[in-house]
Amino acid sequence: MFHLDLAKIIHEIVRSPLVMQENGQYRTESPLIFSSGLFLFFFLGFYLVYWLSRRHDRWRIIWVTSFSLFFYYKCAGIFWLLHVLIVVVDFNLARWMEQAKSRDRKILLLVISLVVNLGMLVYFKYNLYSELSCEILDKPYDPTLLFLPAGISFFTFQSLSYTIDVYRGQLKSLNNILDYAFFVTFFPQMVAGPIVRAADFLPQIHKPLFLTREDFGRGVFLICTGLFKKAVISDYISVNFVERIFDSPQQYTGLENLMGVYGYAMQIYCDFSGYSDMAIGFALLIGFRFPINFDSPYQSLSITEFWRRWHISLSTWLRDYLYIPLGGNRKGRVRTYVNLLITMLLGGLWHGAASRFIIWGGLHGLALGVERWIKETFPGTPGALRRALGGIWTFHFVCFCWIFFRADSMDAVGSILSQIVFDFRPEVFPDFLTGYAPVLFWMALGFGLHLLPKSWERNAQHAVTSLPLAGKAVLITLIVALVMQVKSSEVQPFIYFQF
Repeated sequence: MFHLDLAKIIHEIVRSPLVMQENGQYRTESPLIFSSGLFLFFFLGFYLVYWLSRRHDRWRIIWVTSFSLFFYYKCAGIFWLLHVLIVVVDFNLARWMEQAKSRDRKILLLVISLVVNLGMLVYFKYNLYSELSCEILDKPYDPTLLFLPAGISFFTFQSLSYTIDVYRGQLKSLNNILDYAFFVTFFPQMVAGPIVRAADFLPQIHKPLFLTREDFGRGVFLICTGLFKKAVISDYISVNFVERIFDSPQQYTGLENLMGVYGYAMQIYCDFSGYSDMAIGFALLIGFRFPINFDSPYQSLSITEFWRRWHISLSTWLRDYLYIPLGGNRKGRVRTYVNLLITMLLGGLWHGAASRFIIWGGLHGLALGVERWIKETFPGTPGALRRALGGIWTFHFVCFCWIFFRADSMDAVGSILSQIVFDFRPEVFPDFLTGYAPVLFWMALGFGLHLLPKSWERNAQHAVTSLPLAGKAVLITLIVALVMQVKSSEVQPFIYFQF
């Protein structure tokens, strides 16, 4: 039964594995993450110094950059030096690019930036120890031989947005390397997004810090909702159900496998959108405004709409820096379909060096092409029935693709699908309801909250904003108390840390 015991809560936070580690030491088994007690303590200390230095522009930037590098060190150890490398290389390349007299020289400098950033991705993510390489070379895959720096796909794409925009003449290069370091290393979205464009972030760096009551209230609301999504719903579903199904699908009936797929759909949404909510919330408290990264994606009535709502920063990045340069929809219908497929295949590869991710991206690319063909061939506004069927189809297609995304191997994919198709056994449903009642409760609550109208979310946000400061503190305490009641024995890393 849930009860509030502040002494127990404080004791558990302080005694958690993350707090007990030496504060200056990186430990691979316990990276620093937003949903840990240690980070909340660190952030309070950071925010106090930040607020005191808010009128001193240069010291404020130095303080945030230093804390960001320390935060990444606690997430990935010595690989914080990769940020230093990217900052030095791309800052200078952009300046030289802007000063270049010939187009060929500008192209050469852009190519160097692409080679450095994408080269790091290839070296760490797509090397001979990767799952994809082992599949191609037909050798055993040992994940312990592969170490991927947390969030490398995010901060390389973020830095590339700067050099590409400078090359295109859409952005002026910076004159101060510290400003660029502030942008590349900004800790709220450093390791799992959203992917913030240089054009959106850089103009905010030197704006006077002005935090309205609405901004502060929205920041607290997003941090609380993100923490609830991640540390309560996602972690509980994962540890108590989803991991068991995907680790040993043949030990469970098809019905349990199907529910495990539904559970993963909610787990990954709450995990990733929870991180994005917290990142946006923490950034807002610091005075920086990021666009939303998730917009109730499971309410989508088509795959096209799904990608307008899911991981918005990545889908728009791929659109602007890959799909449109490939030709977009400007070179005929067939070329459009090919461009869509290439974009999604590379989007799948971005997520991981394994055939499963390529298939996942390819399926979405095919679905986008088919939907576009249907829309062009049979124009018109769909009726209520067609929209309802579209919503059901979209959700189940996305869930089907999640199997490839989550499973550890193609053999596991085959086992899950085989159990669902050939060993469904609906008669176990009553026992399933009884045995997994808490899991089903959190799944149902997650989907229920996800499907609520936007007006309900706005009203909840307004209610939090209207609370006095003490009320906001009580709200955060209640969320932490709930986390302590349902959390697993260890803090669960965010899913997208591995990307």
